[in-house]
Amino acid sequence: MSNPISGIRAPEAIIDEVSLGRTPSAGGSFSKLFEQAIARVEQFQQDSQAKAASLMRGEDQEVHDVVLAAQRAELSFEYFLQVRNKVVSAYQEIMRMQM
Repeated sequence: MSNPISGIRAPEAIIDEVSLGRTPSAGGSFSKLFEQAIARVEQFQQDSQAKAASLMRGEDQEVHDVVLAAQRAELSFEYFLQVRNKVVSAYQEIMRMQM
């Protein structure tokens, strides 16, 4: 039986990485990560649409590949939307804090 907690890193390892400067600079890391997430969701959507169009044209396209691509696109969009909602919620909570 495997240990389900084995994938969690110790806080000391994270602190070591920060002290060694391995983390991205605070200047643009979040915006870059956000842009990459949007691009990936868009890529899944485009892939799904291309596979569906290929199937409709009667080209050599497996139905299960089309369904999997559509599910991947839908799940990635839903996940991205939930992350966005959490970020907005955290921002609103910060703005409500008293200084």
